[in-house]
Amino acid sequence: MIPLCSNPPFLAMSIFLLCLIVTIPLSIHALPAPRGFLLNCGASKETNVGTLKWITDDGFIAVGNKTTLDMPDLIPILATLRFFPDKWARKYCYTIPVIKGGKYMVRTTYYYGGFDGGKEPPVFDQIIEGTKWSIVNTTEDYSKGLSTYYDIVVAALGKTLSVCLAMNEHTVSAPFISGLELEYLEDSMYNSTDFKKYALSTVARNRFGHGTEMISDVVVTKESDFDGEYVNFETSFPDDQFNRYWQPFTDANPTVSSHTEVTSSDFWNFPPVQVFATAITTSRGKSLKVQWPTVPLPSSNYYIALYFQDNRTPSPYSWRVFNVSVNGKKFYTDLNVSATGVTVYATEWPLSGLTEITMTPEVGVPVGPIINAAEIFQIVPLDGRTLTRDGAFLHPPSLSLSLSLSITIIFLCITVLAMEDLARSLDNPPPDWSGDPCLPRQNSWTGVTCSQGKLVRILNLNLTGIGISGMLSSGVANLTALTNLWLGSNKLSGPIPDMSSMNALETLHLENNQFEGSIPPSLGQIANLREILLQNNNLRGRIPDILQKRDGINIQVSPGNHLSA
Repeated sequence: MIPLCSNPPFLAMSIFLLCLIVTIPLSIHALPAPRGFLLNCGASKETNVGTLKWITDDGFIAVGNKTTLDMPDLIPILATLRFFPDKWARKYCYTIPVIKGGKYMVRTTYYYGGFDGGKEPPVFDQIIEGTKWSIVNTTEDYSKGLSTYYDIVVAALGKTLSVCLAMNEHTVSAPFISGLELEYLEDSMYNSTDFKKYALSTVARNRFGHGTEMISDVVVTKESDFDGEYVNFETSFPDDQFNRYWQPFTDANPTVSSHTEVTSSDFWNFPPVQVFATAITTSRGKSLKVQWPTVPLPSSNYYIALYFQDNRTPSPYSWRVFNVSVNGKKFYTDLNVSATGVTVYATEWPLSGLTEITMTPEVGVPVGPIINAAEIFQIVPLDGRTLTRDGAFLHPPSLSLSLSLSITIIFLCITVLAMEDLARSLDNPPPDWSGDPCLPRQNSWTGVTCSQGKLVRILNLNLTGIGISGMLSSGVANLTALTNLWLGSNKLSGPIPDMSSMNALETLHLENNQFEGSIPPSLGQIANLREILLQNNNLRGRIPDILQKRDGINIQVSPGNHLSA
């Protein structure tokens, strides 16, 4: 199904019905768990589903409410959820520790269950780091008794990764989430993609010739509410060590079973052995045509990976040669498929509408073409990043481009850190103060105004009169592009930090708070500073001479305070 979405459109997938039957292979105890996190959102305790342990989402997010669905027989990760009723927050973010530079599959799962007394699920955005990933619309799936999941492959550019939900123009009730997963992927997987610039949003991942189950050890079964039929599905681990979901796919073409196993590690993307167990094929001399994915695609570029294996018992004759085309365009020529298996892929393939894969045999080949499995991802351009150190940096002519880029990346890795440090110093920061402070631009943090361009900087911070308390962190000095800092009419206390590095600062409003100590003389070193409001605090001592002697600056220190000239 295609969820309601604007820019960019993405596909959602539906699985996870209601009653749970667990079957565990004998070999499972020798397999390590996936590396990452399985968060059962809204849960109050850890839960085992099959052999996987789901933990609570406490500690990964500081906002939202928990609830449990009053529905019998729900599998545990659908029985609870976290929802976000605060209409004023621009986004609600999970922050998850990761390995910097690591590659992750992120999966979000949604099951509405009428938790808010409504009849239809809300529609809302989901955001990965600073990039809008997709619009979440689970209405069609929910009407069929299904849950919905989305997954995306993304690189971690820092030591944490944020996954956020946000209201949009379609949202009429509180956004929610049932499950959130991060799975660490091997370096070779999907490595033709430049993950510093792009992410890969899953459109479809299928094993061909198998019509009833997905790859897994956990079978989830539900009796249909509509026609009394039973639908059987499976999740993915341990058959897929990275917990990817491979959905079954059949069409009118003949299906066959394989007589030998491949070695998963022989393939860059580590497809599970089980996806090669069945295949779609056709008879000798005929072309094999498969319409896949089954839904029309939005006009975009896609990563496509196709997996093949000759299904016959290995012998000098167990191979077949054919050409592969996609929508009539040559994809691969003279593909030689043997019993050991082979994969071919395209890193940026333009598609729009329905897609047809055609496999045409070479003349004289004794058997027809065959295909076992396939993956397709929409390529998602990343929206850039907010500078992690908001420090202006000019590349001296003597520096090489690579050295300049390295230094810039180092600076990228301290505006985000400054804002996170500021958020930690506040007792009650705004509820949307997590994730990227600036991106997406319509979901920047409350009170934050940012620059345009790929490397984004914070220009203004205005939290006037919103009731925050705590201290003003010294890390604010790293916001060196900031022109206006307005924190008046709150309950901030402690000393005013050194801000001498904030060369762009023009106005500083700290009035009507509870700041203590002296006025820092370093404020006089900020050349562009033209207005300082400090009245109604608990400041003591003298107004620094460097400020008293400055021309063209408006300083207000009274009423309140205990200052002398």
